[in-house]
Amino acid sequence: MRTATAGAPNAVSDDNASDDEGAEILLLCHRIPYPPDKGDKIRSYRWLMGLAERYRVHLGAFVDDPSDWAHTERMRALCGEVCLRPLPSLRARLRAMPALLTPRPLSVACYRDRQMAAWVRRMLTRPALSRIVVYSSAMAQYGLGPLAARRRRIIDYVDVDADKWRQYAERTKAPLSWLYAREARCLLAHDARAARAFDASLFVSAAEAALFRQLSGVAGARAVPNGVDLAYFTPSPSRSTPYRDGEQAVVFTGAMDYRANVDAVRWLAAEVWPAVRQRFASARLYVVGARPARELCKLACPDILITGRVPDVRPFIQHAAAIVAPMRIARGVQNKVLEGMAMGRVVLTTSMGLDGIDAEPGRHLLVADDPYDMAAQLVAVLQGGHARVGSAARELIRERYHWRTAIERFLGVVAGEPSPTQVDA
Repeated sequence: MRTATAGAPNAVSDDNASDDEGAEILLLCHRIPYPPDKGDKIRSYRWLMGLAERYRVHLGAFVDDPSDWAHTERMRALCGEVCLRPLPSLRARLRAMPALLTPRPLSVACYRDRQMAAWVRRMLTRPALSRIVVYSSAMAQYGLGPLAARRRRIIDYVDVDADKWRQYAERTKAPLSWLYAREARCLLAHDARAARAFDASLFVSAAEAALFRQLSGVAGARAVPNGVDLAYFTPSPSRSTPYRDGEQAVVFTGAMDYRANVDAVRWLAAEVWPAVRQRFASARLYVVGARPARELCKLACPDILITGRVPDVRPFIQHAAAIVAPMRIARGVQNKVLEGMAMGRVVLTTSMGLDGIDAEPGRHLLVADDPYDMAAQLVAVLQGGHARVGSAARELIRERYHWRTAIERFLGVVAGEPSPTQVDA
């Protein structure tokens, strides 16, 4: 089995020197935090870069995409010791099956790995290691036990995944609906136990933190929001369009093997797009993202284009007539919405897609849950309406969604500083 381990010192920024300078920290991620090309990896990469400013970071993570092994050296350059373990999907599913005979959630059992556990135990014998940051509840299993309990422990759940499994169960037929409902129950119980053991529990929005407190009965969850890299997601006159002359492009971006994204595009194509095409023969729906599911590939036709992975998503966003995110299964914050707003485009989403984003519908973006309403709003945008929404959206992102602010809040939690913005009530 493939394993990558290495040791190299971290650079500590003089500008961020603190009482923690020279201390070591263990960062455990369910997926290698690079490249930052999907929602969970964007956030974990930012946390890694922030931690590296103050601590010598030791990274343990899994690799579920074979192409990500190419980034091993980058992780070695950023971190002290690194342990990367392979997680092929078939092996992960087989590893999870015995958990059906126990109360353990399958999504946690997928990440049980003896070599990762042994590496973590060895790291926990280091006297200078003062803190453990766990990214995603699947990795909480490596932060439990007496050795780990001697350190300050922070877990970033990001979203309330148990509720996402509940949503899957409601939209799926038996026997999968039973399996998803079981996962929702078992994962919530697991997450509640972990939250009681750890010193701090983080979520991507106040709404997620409040939902977790309501469902789990565990107090103390706090929100640390995502940000947007405005230097990267900014319009540029030198960025050429990927579209053909005369096309009016409506764009959906994201990892296209993710169930919630697949559901959103299927609904859009079936319930909304035909009405838009009746009004605009020049309208084209571009589905931009890696690993498109087979059921999405079947949607491909002259007016629905499935691009797969693209080297740079920004041209597709910048030159789009509209960005769509009709999420019907969702938890947390939709980065695709924030990125479209940062690029100054008109974004059309659902109420679920708006969750966790402090934006005003009609001013900063458009919201519709009914397919007829969404089609009508898309038609209005293609006719030139809502022209001011894009510029207002970019200004909002500039004011409230900067990664530096998010990183400072995160580092404050890691250090144990009192937070006036902590959300506990």
